[in-house]
Amino acid sequence: MTTIPTIHLNGTAGEDLKQEYYAAYKAIDAAIDALQTATFNGRDFYPQGSHAYSQARTERDATFEKLCQAHSYVEDMLSGICDQLP
Repeated sequence: MTTIPTIHLNGTAGEDLKQEYYAAYKAIDAAIDALQTATFNGRDFYPQGSHAYSQARTERDATFEKLCQAHSYVEDMLSGICDQLP
């Protein structure tokens, strides 16, 4: 569960929060796309040994999962902020 900021008179303006989290959402989206399209070829790893490609694949998958988690977090924040705006 994501803790969403409460928009109120003494806090950050709701529109500012919306714009900032939308910018973060777009940036993470771009990072996900860039990682997905980055070349990942077994021929680039075999000189390091027979397990290098599978290790690199595991690391890449873990990194991709972290980006997806960050994307989901920012999406929840943005949704919660937008729900409070008129």
